[in-house]
Amino acid sequence: MSKNQLYLDEQLCFPIYAASNLIVKAYRPFLEPLGLTYPQYLVMLVLWEKISISVGDLGQILYLDSGTLTPLLKRMEKSETIRRSRDTVDERRVIISLTEKGTKLKTLAENIPDDLSQSIKFSNAHELRDELKSLIKSLSKKI
Repeated sequence: MSKNQLYLDEQLCFPIYAASNLIVKAYRPFLEPLGLTYPQYLVMLVLWEKISISVGDLGQILYLDSGTLTPLLKRMEKSETIRRSRDTVDERRVIISLTEKGTKLKTLAENIPDDLSQSIKFSNAHELRDELKSLIKSLSKKI
């Protein structure tokens, strides 16, 4: 007897979706003292690595469309963690860069990955991350 493919337990998408929701909740106690939401934290991770980036490139890295990214970036600019400015070469492009406040948050966030890892105690995190990166790569070719 074969399993019904339409059972929730048979879906690949559901455990990924549920894990994503739960990981965002697990990050919350670490991010709230910094005044960041999880999506804002992702933006900061990119900026701490790159210092500045176009909104389009940021959207590609985070797999977010401009309709999702623009309000997020506006809130971050209002909280003075980032600065938005027009590209001097191509005024159609908006460049996002860190403010002094945004740069200082990096020091406060440095322990978050280790603290989260200790709080969830999941031993296969690196292997799962690598598998999910492969899945993302495969899916991004299809879309």
